[in-house]
Amino acid sequence: MLIAEVGTDMGRFPTPGQLVSWARFAPGVKESAGKQKGKASTGRGNPYLARVLGEAAAAAGRTDTFLGERSRRIARRRGAKRAVVAVGRSILIIVWYLLSDPDVRFHDLGPGFYDTRINADRKRRNHVRQLEALGYKVTLEPAA
Repeated sequence: MLIAEVGTDMGRFPTPGQLVSWARFAPGVKESAGKQKGKASTGRGNPYLARVLGEAAAAAGRTDTFLGERSRRIARRRGAKRAVVAVGRSILIIVWYLLSDPDVRFHDLGPGFYDTRINADRKRRNHVRQLEALGYKVTLEPAA
């Protein structure tokens, strides 16, 4: 259904961002002097494409893949609806890359991708800083 709505010719969308913008899945920031303007929606796009992407994003959120972990991380911080839009946008970008170059193959980064990106020293400093803010004196010793 996604290909039926978007088509296979990605020549009319030079970048994945333009496809996302055409589909109205780009996050819009409407702010002036610190005040939010308008609604928190992405705009009026193709409702059929939005429905297909929403279903695909919701299904991807229940899987043990990179997109599933991305959905869970965003849903914890921002809410389930925003996670669906973010993962739908990611799916649309993946589709653009797959359709624009026939030699490209999809490689899932896996659910542990974010764990490999977190620096252990930074995590340690953050935990120490949080405990000190709560009034504890922290001394770290390496495990034997």
